[in-house]
Amino acid sequence: MSREILLLAEALASEKNVEPDVVFAAIETALGIAAKKKADREHMDLEVRINRETGESRTVRRWLIVQDEDYTYPELEKTIEQIQEEIPGIDIEVGDYYEEDLPNEIFGRQAAQTAKQIILQRIRDAEREQILNSFLATRDDIVTGTVKRVERNGVIVELAPKLDALLPRSEMLPRENYRGGDRIRALFVKVDELKNERKQIILSRAAPEFLYKLFEQEVPEIADGLLEIKEVARDPGHRAKIAVKSNDQRIDPQGTCIGVRGSRVNAVSNELGGERIDVVLWSSETAQFVINALSPANVSRIVINELDGGGASVDVIVAEDQLALAIGRSGQNVRLAAELTGKELNIMTVGEAEARHAAEDEQIRQLFVAHLQTDEETANILVQEGFASLEEVAYVPVAELLEIEGFDQETVDTLRNRARDAILTLAIAAEEKLDDLDENLKNLEGIDQDMLRDLADAGISSRDGLAELAIDELIEITGVSTEEAEQIIMAARAHWFAEDETAAANE
Repeated sequence: MSREILLLAEALASEKNVEPDVVFAAIETALGIAAKKKADREHMDLEVRINRETGESRTVRRWLIVQDEDYTYPELEKTIEQIQEEIPGIDIEVGDYYEEDLPNEIFGRQAAQTAKQIILQRIRDAEREQILNSFLATRDDIVTGTVKRVERNGVIVELAPKLDALLPRSEMLPRENYRGGDRIRALFVKVDELKNERKQIILSRAAPEFLYKLFEQEVPEIADGLLEIKEVARDPGHRAKIAVKSNDQRIDPQGTCIGVRGSRVNAVSNELGGERIDVVLWSSETAQFVINALSPANVSRIVINELDGGGASVDVIVAEDQLALAIGRSGQNVRLAAELTGKELNIMTVGEAEARHAAEDEQIRQLFVAHLQTDEETANILVQEGFASLEEVAYVPVAELLEIEGFDQETVDTLRNRARDAILTLAIAAEEKLDDLDENLKNLEGIDQDMLRDLADAGISSRDGLAELAIDELIEITGVSTEEAEQIIMAARAHWFAEDETAAANE
């Protein structure tokens, strides 16, 4: 038998192009499983070990050595005290295994057939693993394969003999249909571990990186470092924008990526099912980058609004006849431009911008009239000079206020003192509002003092009041992100669900 095992291992290793150790491990596993299926062995920890030189096999039963208080499974474990009592002077520690040899079993026809199936399956798995490792060691980012079959969850693509990959439906372009034998190019994304310990290559044709890599192949200047694709935004299968930058002043980045008569950009577009691609100039200046990203719309004016933590939203003012072009079909153009620049873009016409600014100026004007106890004319002068808050009036240098025509020392001192008094009064009022808030609201996860003040100003004083808000309402009140707003509102509603579950349990 030992001679036959050596010959079998050598033949299988040669036939399947795998290491002999892989074959021996598969045979050991198969014989171990078959040995466990014999009577009264189902719960034992058994191993079959084969000598790689002689082919001799031995069957070993193992027990894990544990502390007395951890002793749970007599079939699999022995306590340290128990083993020391059975074999005095044994050199063994907790966590080690104690082993005993068992007689080798003579397997019947059924057990031999089971062992054969297990051996072949393990070798096939090892062969796939070896092919996969060879592929991973030499793969390109964009791979080419043949459609093997179409399944509900995607397309199975044969990249090489005995090497398949999955192109999930979510990573395909809209309206893409494939049949067996079709050639396909896609981006290598990752290798997933499946439940049965097998590995699955995942591909994508919808990822922004796929567009990037296609341009890299079509435009040699990118690979040479003369050009750089800084950002990519895609609506897969419909439209995309790429922002390019030249590292050589002699090269036109847009023209180079587009190619003669659009040859380069058309080659990429054709690979993506006719996806329209806008090539725009990247700029380190936010305003210029936003203007470029909104191409082909012409932008009249840009207003950058700095937000918490240095992020920014941008008001984009366009002429009436450019509004539809700037927004794009179903908001596609502005959405891709926002993704490309990483900014929140608010598109408005010149008329809408003027109306909005007039409303903001009026709000500031009324703030000054109410809290500085001044007339409309003086408040209007402050607004025209660019003052937008009580804090600016209270703490800007005196010299800056004295430069305003008609403002003397007495007027400036009066305005500054009134502004400081108003700030103190408003701060005290705000703290009093905080004291009136429900404790459950104050202690809610995700709520900080600034949010509490915003909620108090909006008349939200309880956890239920917050829970009844829509996500966009909370964003408008506090300025938090959509994700933060969702988490805060769900936390505020959590006690509702708990009460419903309690009521259901009582019924």
